[in-house]
Amino acid sequence: MHYANPKYFSLIFYLTGALIIFYIWVLRRRRILRERFAERSLIDAISPSASTKRRIIKTAMLTLAVFLSLFALARPQWGFEWEETKRAGLDILIAIDVSKSMLATDVKPNRLERSKFAVKDLVKRLSGDRIGLIAFAGTSFLQCPLTIDYNGFLLALDDLTIAAIPRPGTSISSAINEAMNVFKDGLEKKYKVLVIITDGEDLEGEALKAARMASDLGIKIYCVGVGTTEGELIPVTDESGQRVYLSDKSGRVVKTKLNEDILKQIAISTGGSYVRATQKEFGLVLLYDNSISKLEKRDIETKMRKHYQERYQGFLASALLLLFMEPFISDRKRIA
Repeated sequence: MHYANPKYFSLIFYLTGALIIFYIWVLRRRRILRERFAERSLIDAISPSASTKRRIIKTAMLTLAVFLSLFALARPQWGFEWEETKRAGLDILIAIDVSKSMLATDVKPNRLERSKFAVKDLVKRLSGDRIGLIAFAGTSFLQCPLTIDYNGFLLALDDLTIAAIPRPGTSISSAINEAMNVFKDGLEKKYKVLVIITDGEDLEGEALKAARMASDLGIKIYCVGVGTTEGELIPVTDESGQRVYLSDKSGRVVKTKLNEDILKQIAISTGGSYVRATQKEFGLVLLYDNSISKLEKRDIETKMRKHYQERYQGFLASALLLLFMEPFISDRKRIA
């Protein structure tokens, strides 16, 4: 026999046991009170119609009804059929900018940490999709290969910091090239998604050219712009441990701004879309719900599994029958 909800067995044991103990206590208490009222030899004369046996039967019926109801909750199953199940999904690569500009606090707590929170919310939405992680700054690195092990992916995401890529700068094209390298083994020109989360400051490469090459391989790119167009200073820690703002070689403080134009062009060139992150709504989950999740998905895996037959109905019907019959059984003796 198989049980779909075996966790209810502990409830069956404790609650049924508690009811039995309670009913025993009630019967003993009733007998003690009657004996206080009169001697045992006189009880039958005073109350000739009372039947202890019938009370025990009624108590047993109620207890058995509770037991059967809880047993039905455990959903006993026996007998099964083989059923074919298919898992369909997309291959989704998340590329996160880890350059120093992502330390700007125009999106709280900062651009990078807010991006990581948003990706975690996205993972909660996934079911069957493979997901991977790319970190990029002046160059790129595959932080986590495509996987359906979402817990493993989240561990790799937690380890993501601005120290992940030693080469400074921002090269969106390197992230796209890394994605093309990951997707190169795919024979079909679909089911491939790249989500780029960045402030759009492409300082090192030719992002639009790389995006067109990705489009030829069937990769759809979706961009999330993080930051504000007004710009924000970049807080860093100096050698003495003091919090200062990043400056260039000439000593001028660097101000990082969101470059939406390049991100829109990248997305449009591949048939994807762009969304701008705000403090209230990051937009990544919205992007998935409205666009990515509606893409055609391929069958990733087909399995045969046992489909057990539900058998709880008989136990539940028996419990209801006992509850229905119990009020019609009198606890009084029949008097000739």
